[in-house]
Amino acid sequence: MTDLAIYDMDRTVTRNATYTPFLIHCATQRAPWRLLLLPFVIGSMLAYVLKLIDRARLKEINHKLLLGDKRSRAELRPLVESFAEKQLRSNIRPGAIKAIARDKSEGRVVVMATASYRFYAKEIGERLGFDHIIGTKSILGLDEILHAKIDGENCYGPAKKRMIDDWVNEHSVTPGKIRFYSDHASDEPVFEWSDEPVAVNPHDRLEKMAKERGWRVEDWG
Repeated sequence: MTDLAIYDMDRTVTRNATYTPFLIHCATQRAPWRLLLLPFVIGSMLAYVLKLIDRARLKEINHKLLLGDKRSRAELRPLVESFAEKQLRSNIRPGAIKAIARDKSEGRVVVMATASYRFYAKEIGERLGFDHIIGTKSILGLDEILHAKIDGENCYGPAKKRMIDDWVNEHSVTPGKIRFYSDHASDEPVFEWSDEPVAVNPHDRLEKMAKERGWRVEDWG
C-alpha cells in the first residue's frame, strides 16, 4: 500500500495560473511579434465563456497563436526551464512548500495532477520535489516535434480523476491513504475519492462545499 499526496498546481501550489503566462513568456522570448495576436487570445477566451468552445479547444487555439503550431522539444527546452525558474522565484505559495516537505517526511509519494500542459508543469514540479507529474499531454511526433494539439483528455474535472486512475494502473500503485489538495470545485471527483480532502485558498464555491462536507480548509499564503 502506498500513501499518496496529490496536488493540483495552478492557484494551489502556485499563487496565479500559469498557462497563459507560459505562452506569453514563450512569445516574448522566442517570437515577440506573436504578442500582436493577444486580441485573438482574448477572443478565444470570450468564446469559451460563451460556451462556444470547451477548455481543451481553448488551450489548443492559444497554444497555436502564441507558441505556434509545431515546435521542436529542443527549441522549447530553454523556454520551459526559464519559465519554471521564474515560477519558483515569484509564484509558489509558501504553504505549498511546507506541505510538500511534510508529506515527504510522512513517507507519502507526492504527485502533481494539473490541467496545465505536462511538458512545462513537469519542470516546475520536479524542482519542487514532486515524485510524479500528471498533466495534459500534447501530441509529440516521431520527429520530436510538439504539436498544438492535446493528446487524449484535458486533465480537468472528471478527466483528472480518470487520468489519476490511469497513472495508478500504469505504475501498479496500490493506494493507501490519499490526501488531495486543490483550490477549485472542478476537482470534486478527486476530493470525493480521497481520504483526506484539503481545500487550499478556496474560491467561494469550493469553500461552501468544504464547509458542508467537513473538508479541511488551509490558507497557504
